[in-house]
Amino acid sequence: MRRRRAAVAAGFCASFLLGSVLNVLFAPGSEPPRPGQSPGPSPAPGPGRRGGRGELARQIRARYEEVQRYSRGGPAPGAGRPERRRLMDLARGGPGLQRPRPPGARPPPDGSPSWPPAPGPGSPGSPGPGPRLGCAALRNVSGAQYVGSGYTKAVYRVRLPGGAAVALKAVDFSGHDLGSCVREFGARRGCYRLAAHKLLKEMVLLERLRHPNVLQLYGYCYQDSEDIPDTLTTITELGAPVEMIQLLQTSWEDRFRICLSLGRLLHHLAHSPLGSVTLLDFRPRQFVLVDGELKVTDLDDARVEETPCASSANCVLEFPARNFTLPCSAQGWCEGMNEKRNLYNAYRFFFTYLLPHSAPPSLRPLLDSIVNATGELTWGVDETLAQLEKVLHLYRSGQYLQNSTADSRAEYQRLPDSTIPQEDYRCWPSYHHGSCLLSVFNLAEAVDVCESHAQCRAFVVTNQTTWTGRQLVFFKTGWSHVVPDRNKTTYVKASG
Repeated sequence: MRRRRAAVAAGFCASFLLGSVLNVLFAPGSEPPRPGQSPGPSPAPGPGRRGGRGELARQIRARYEEVQRYSRGGPAPGAGRPERRRLMDLARGGPGLQRPRPPGARPPPDGSPSWPPAPGPGSPGSPGPGPRLGCAALRNVSGAQYVGSGYTKAVYRVRLPGGAAVALKAVDFSGHDLGSCVREFGARRGCYRLAAHKLLKEMVLLERLRHPNVLQLYGYCYQDSEDIPDTLTTITELGAPVEMIQLLQTSWEDRFRICLSLGRLLHHLAHSPLGSVTLLDFRPRQFVLVDGELKVTDLDDARVEETPCASSANCVLEFPARNFTLPCSAQGWCEGMNEKRNLYNAYRFFFTYLLPHSAPPSLRPLLDSIVNATGELTWGVDETLAQLEKVLHLYRSGQYLQNSTADSRAEYQRLPDSTIPQEDYRCWPSYHHGSCLLSVFNLAEAVDVCESHAQCRAFVVTNQTTWTGRQLVFFKTGWSHVVPDRNKTTYVKASG
């Protein structure tokens, strides 16, 4: 596997040097859809192939219609109607594209439709003013690295000429999605079209669901790769994978930030301009961390439509550990199924592991209530987010410290503009692996922490703060060697 990844990354770098930015991402012999084409007749299936190309064309059309529904969804709150353009429009002067469409383009051989319309650059869904990034931005990238691949897509990391790192996503030609389709239908061109519509669906949803906890779409590139015309690659914000084992070793404050990010995301998905959106593939690997914030990155398996029903028997949410039965509305839809599916998955993958452990003692009853209510689905996303925001307010304002007493505190001598470079000890959870570095609301809390650690004899207050504005403090075993430092203040326990 390592050899394969190294080979793919090396080939990717070489393709950039040769001026074919995306050649390594695609294999020859497949033809993705050209824009503006109308459906054509479907050829008869080849001998010995199961299903036939008529069935393949039906699946492509179903995905086409799904993307079309999302791209024509209502505008974001406060925005006008989105400008209608074809994302893959090759009209002269189109953003980020290399050439105009050749005249007389033939319809796709599988009888499937062309790309559906979606908001284009400059529309309300754009991440910023001006045109999106396109193929021109990728001509001189450096440091190409293979990040990983899933069922359908492969992801690469590159650095743009200006120094910014971005992620590139494209159909993985060695992936399970394309491979299983080719084995069933024997039509690589049509199978690429089928897989590419999932990538387009994700691109449209990233655009329509813009939010601080949704990965930013920076643009796309549409160009030929060797003999493969019109191959699609998306350019997105780059994040770090979510590694749960590593998260369990981080501070509670950082873990709470991830849960708060998730709560805000689920609230946005439940009230999105497209309707209530559920993530059918809800696992930590579908998310990334960007500057400490959790963001969803994989949306090709998202769904907007609620589940139709004739009775509550049709509204069963099934999970490995337990099931839930939801009511069937008078309109024939399972009430809140999309929202509740997201919420329970948030509980079982994130909240139950990250919220309660090593939290401030006074906050634990409220955190336990959040975990229990989401685990039983007695709350919806609105109440869950309200309680998470309440925890943030209590923590950021220092109100959770109201029961602290100063009766048993020792006296500490203040040594301004100084620090203790050594005499460290380890504590958990700490912001630094080799020392005890914690965040505190004020000096009184720093004293309480030092008093609660048997080995603590001094602490150093830095000028660094966390995302909540709390100060970072080093706790020390002694103060035998104090040195000048204008950015720190040392407090040592008075003798006697």
